[in-house]
Amino acid sequence: MTARLSWRSGCVMLPASLLLSQCIVGALHAQSAPGYTRNDYGEVGLIQTPTARMADEGDLAFTASRTYPYTHYNLSLQPLPWIEGTFRYSSVSNRLYGPVGLSGHQSYKDKSIDLKLRLWDETRWRPAVAVGGRDIGGTGLFGSEYVVASKRFGPVDVTAGLAWGNMGARGDIKSPLGWAWSGFDNRAGNTNQQGGEFNTLRYFRGPAAFIGGIEYQTPLDKLRLKVELDGNNYKHEGLGNKFKQRSPINVAAMYRVNDNVDLSLGFERGDKVMATLTLHTNLAKHFEPRKTDDPAPEPVRGLATTPDPPQGAAAMERKAPEQLDWDELAKALGQNAGIDVSSIGRRGSELVVHGEPRAYFYPSRTLGRTARILDNRVDQSIDWFTVGEENYGMPLAEQSIHRPRFIDALDHRIDMQELRRSAEQNPPGQQDEVTLYTKPPKRFDGGVSLGYQQSLGGPNAFVLYQFTANGNATYRFSRNLWWDGVVSANLLNNYDKFTYTAPSLLPRVRTNIRQYLTTSDVTMPNFQLTGTKVLGPDLFGMAYGGMLESMYAGVGGEVLYRPYGERWAFGVDMNWVRQRGFRQDFALRGYKTVTGNATLYFNTGFHDVTIAASVGRYLAKDYGVTVDVSREFDNGVRMGAYATITNKSGTQTGEGSFDKGIYFSIPFDLLLPHSSRSRASFMWEPLLRDGGARLYRRYNLYDMTSDRDPDLFEKNLEKSLD
Repeated sequence: MTARLSWRSGCVMLPASLLLSQCIVGALHAQSAPGYTRNDYGEVGLIQTPTARMADEGDLAFTASRTYPYTHYNLSLQPLPWIEGTFRYSSVSNRLYGPVGLSGHQSYKDKSIDLKLRLWDETRWRPAVAVGGRDIGGTGLFGSEYVVASKRFGPVDVTAGLAWGNMGARGDIKSPLGWAWSGFDNRAGNTNQQGGEFNTLRYFRGPAAFIGGIEYQTPLDKLRLKVELDGNNYKHEGLGNKFKQRSPINVAAMYRVNDNVDLSLGFERGDKVMATLTLHTNLAKHFEPRKTDDPAPEPVRGLATTPDPPQGAAAMERKAPEQLDWDELAKALGQNAGIDVSSIGRRGSELVVHGEPRAYFYPSRTLGRTARILDNRVDQSIDWFTVGEENYGMPLAEQSIHRPRFIDALDHRIDMQELRRSAEQNPPGQQDEVTLYTKPPKRFDGGVSLGYQQSLGGPNAFVLYQFTANGNATYRFSRNLWWDGVVSANLLNNYDKFTYTAPSLLPRVRTNIRQYLTTSDVTMPNFQLTGTKVLGPDLFGMAYGGMLESMYAGVGGEVLYRPYGERWAFGVDMNWVRQRGFRQDFALRGYKTVTGNATLYFNTGFHDVTIAASVGRYLAKDYGVTVDVSREFDNGVRMGAYATITNKSGTQTGEGSFDKGIYFSIPFDLLLPHSSRSRASFMWEPLLRDGGARLYRRYNLYDMTSDRDPDLFEKNLEKSLD
């Protein structure tokens, strides 16, 4: 079955396109070049061999390599300093995918996942040491394990180690672990047609081979040379392949085109040409571009940078809060601070603006622009400015800043450390308040965007794609109750090639995807009514009903308990759904079920890693557990992976054995010349199967209440002065 690649945003792009754009922007910002290079499999390494080196945390790399008969397309992530993950599609050009009647002359495709862990880093006397596995959760076509050590001597980086499995197929020595347990002496077959299973019966078992090599940084900064000892003799390749190896020594030259693009060329097996292209960028170190399309912040009177005499808003007469032109103020807050104001209130000497931030990703920037606008209009009876942040009508948090100290910071009379002592974030509704102004919500909103979706690695074609024009509309009955609708019209696709329906022993809750994609050129992916409510202190509720996603209609609800300032939250969702017709209109099919989960969210405090563990019932009426682990960096970039295990066996689930996927999410604020709170979210699910399938809910309360996490405000307070 095909893999599912999806972009969830208002603007949809190809994965390689986004990475390329990140590389271009990264080059423009002149990031320092990463210290380590990648091998044919996308791992930080030599040519075939991995090293004990790691890229900087937050690194994202796409590598394409070719050495007959293998072509590898690798996506590598570095979520933590000592963990490297790589996800791969491989093409074997001398083998067919399947019968000609099904897949034509398409070459065989394989999917795999790698993991490398650094045990310790290099010191003056001690090498860096890493342990890892290649193709640990796929078919095992390239299944390998290894232990490597790396030590640098000036311009030369030396690596040596042992490899098992495909990487160590030469078998120089008997199992070095056999002395501990005889079970390590023999290795089970290295391929698993089912795929997707972590076959521990193979790990670090059987004979091992010596691997290693050197990477030399030449006097030319952009040129590196590599030489390695290949541990594979290519006599026992998967799919019945067997190749003559004229030499176990591989050589290559790597040229760094710029800080984000590497090209490699060399020889493997003594007579086979290899070529590799790597695009890489660091998402964690990426800085937002200049916001040339944003309105300039209002000048504040009395500053050295303010024109004399003051002009525009800085020349306005300051008035008591009760005498302000509220409509003008709300308009200014919307246009310049990006707040959709719902109300404004007073608490003694504190003025509070309640509303939903719509423009600026960083809460501190919203607060800073709000403070400028209020300072130009409000008299000195107010000395604290507060933004009461709401989302979908739910109060989430309040960010406050001391007016005199903020003005001092703008005029460079105090430093950031002093300003931090004059800014705070608190839970909402802690004090009595006099309401001075209320504003009804904007009733209707809508737009048109370009959509793209693709499936990779299926038998009909390696890439099945579709471009669509998407029209979306929202009507708000109140701030807590709204209707959403999306209509999608096909522009271009190659779905005429899409004829394959994957076999399944479970109810077809996802594997009918072909019919949903090919039956109609005009579809309605979403048409639902949603309502939210604050049920109590730190307790949020949501109910919804309608066409909830492309394949399911129904009704559902969610309750989330998220204590303010705590690292944990707990939520429960429950949904009654029925399968939609293939045309994705209002028609329904016969299959119906109840699905839902209880989920515990926990921010570990370790490198900003969050774990979400869910227990529940899935669409195919199976029961199981989903574990999601993600890392969010200071700039809002998020990397994560998930896996679902249910009571249905791998045989019943089919190819892939269990549901799993990886994702990363990038704030558009890091990509665009104007501020945005939206995200580009990339999700890769290597196989779309029926087991462990979840309902794709448009909204979930944990994401909707994410602004209760104070970290983004506290770590980026300096942006209040932008």
